Amino acid sequence: MGESTKSPISAAKYYGILGISKSASLTDICKAYKHLVKKWHPDRNTSNQAEAVDKFRSINEAYKVLSKKKRDEENLLKSDVAKTPRKSSDEDELQISSPTLLSRTTSRISPTVDFYTFIPCFSMSGASTPTTPGTPISDQTPNLFKVASKRNTTPPIIFSQSTSRRKPQPIEKKLECTLEELCHGCVKKVIITRDVIATTGLIVKEDEVVTIKVRPGWKRGTKITFEGKGDERPGTLPADIVFSIDEKTHPLFKREGDDLVLGVEVPLVQALTGFEKIIPGQGMPKPKEDTRRGDLVLQFLVEFPLDLSREQRFQVVSILEDCS
Repeated sequence: MGESTKSPISAAKYYGILGISKSASLTDICKAYKHLVKKWHPDRNTSNQAEAVDKFRSINEAYKVLSKKKRDEENLLKSDVAKTPRKSSDEDELQISSPTLLSRTTSRISPTVDFYTFIPCFSMSGASTPTTPGTPISDQTPNLFKVASKRNTTPPIIFSQSTSRRKPQPIEKKLECTLEELCHGCVKKVIITRDVIATTGLIVKEDEVVTIKVRPGWKRGTKITFEGKGDERPGTLPADIVFSIDEKTHPLFKREGDDLVLGVEVPLVQALTGFEKIIPGQGMPKPKEDTRRGDLVLQFLVEFPLDLSREQRFQVVSILEDCS
């Protein structure tokens, strides 16, 4: 005979193991079982593992017997109701429909096989290890329990197995430099403000000064990277900060690759007669003043032809008349 026909003494013992009354429903049995298997799982009771193993087996045995007993009682009740002739009174219709409703409710929560097979066990590392019926308790090494039934539609929690922290995209900033700074080189100090994680776990603002040595000849778009100087966020590595060289517009010179182009507009009179252009501080060093220089004087001399043909003279006169 099945387990449901065991003596009342055995059934009372199983009710006592699960800590429920004899009038408990199948739902109550399931709830008590879920609570106790979590409490007495051997991996949660390392200090008294022998006692936990014994209780764990008793709890599983009690659940198997009592859940089957309750299912048999419900099936018998449904069988009796099915044999009862249909009556026209509302009261009798209610008596017939109630067990049907009960069977629909309990069929969603009553396991069709050993309830323990529906319990996936998760280790702390995140790997999922299902428990196999008949496997010795000492060979099962899960650290967490998540009880799942057919009624539970919530997906199980899956822990990531990756321990590496992701690095976010770098933070890009522009570093403006004059043409003189890019020509001779310079040292720039920049203050960066970033988010950091304090020892208390809170995110606070922090200012830091970084030094950038601009080398002579650097071009627009040259990148300087400071690793780990960006914002910090929980669970990720600090971002990098990338400074990109940007060239300021010069009032006189224009850069074309490695060349400097100087475009100067002059009146026609100066172009014909010549003139001077003075660039301060670009002349010879002054011996008595180490940090000072003389000026660079550019003198534009116009060379005119000594002889002009008659046709050329008429063309010159025509050009000069138009300029006036």
